[in-house]
Amino acid sequence: MSATGAALRGHHAALQEGLSELRARRDELSGRILSEEAERGRLQARIAMLSRRLSDTSESLAGLRSARAHIDRTIAEIDTASGKVLPASR
Repeated sequence: MSATGAALRGHHAALQEGLSELRARRDELSGRILSEEAERGRLQARIAMLSRRLSDTSESLAGLRSARAHIDRTIAEIDTASGKVLPASR
């Protein structure tokens, strides 16, 4: 029975060692998961900030284009009006 007991103790020790290695690997992976989740959170916050900036820039750009179009129309109207005035004044 002594040989069987020794074999069982050896098997138990090997199982404990394997479990210890698995637990260490699990802890390592848990740390990496936390790190990746933190990075994902930072990236999501940056995406949200960039999305707001993009929206603000697009809105500003639309306003600038509208102002330029208004000026273009004013210039065209003045050009047209001055072209009609000049020949008539000769």
